[in-house]
Amino acid sequence: MKTQYHILNGDSLKEQFPKTIKGEILVARECLVDGDVKSKDVEELFQVRAKFISSFYGDYTVEEYYSGTVAEFEKIRNIPTNSTINLWFEDDLFCQVNFWFVSYLLHNFVKDPQVFLVRPKVHTQYGFAGLDQSELETALSEKTQLTELDKIAHLWEAYKNDDIESLLLSAEALKDSLPFIYTAAEAHIARIPSANNLGRPKEALLEIMDELNTKDFAPVFREFNRRESIYGFGDLQVKRLYDDILAS
Repeated sequence: MKTQYHILNGDSLKEQFPKTIKGEILVARECLVDGDVKSKDVEELFQVRAKFISSFYGDYTVEEYYSGTVAEFEKIRNIPTNSTINLWFEDDLFCQVNFWFVSYLLHNFVKDPQVFLVRPKVHTQYGFAGLDQSELETALSEKTQLTELDKIAHLWEAYKNDDIESLLLSAEALKDSLPFIYTAAEAHIARIPSANNLGRPKEALLEIMDELNTKDFAPVFREFNRRESIYGFGDLQVKRLYDDILAS
């Protein structure tokens, strides 16, 4: 019997993953939504990301990035021909950008993959973390086959190259079958600063700090996650934005 592959959106899902679900588990251990991704190929991307992660994400070294993150992506690139692959990703922008990149890897490096998307039925700030074992099994049983992997892969290329027009056109082309992609693409575009706007996430943080009358990070972060769950940011991503605001 062929091995079934499950590519998960993080280690937290791996920890709660039902033992009843068979197959090899791989983890997309990245936050491509944050920081530089400009690169000519995958190898250069890993170099760029290792530098960024080791600089801005605490004690995570370049070596740890390669052993903990790149090693998983290499396993994805080496999935055998004609394998069944389940992608466990949510609708928020954090998950979506990782999903676009994984789709790019599968489209360009894996021959004849049978790819399916598994996602929570309803988008919430809790995502898979809000589901119990039975609900995760149900999510798998309701998976959707991805028949346009090339178009999803192109989303990553547009995102990586900061080609907003191409990103939106690609998302629009998938709108009928995968409407949440368009919503995520719009959220990404909304976070880009302009002359009179800091971008949606920072503007939201300013509004929250004003409404709560506090600069205490913890309550601001909780409220940001409630209002702006479309971004799926963790505390590290929000803290970077928050610190930028306080420093300006």
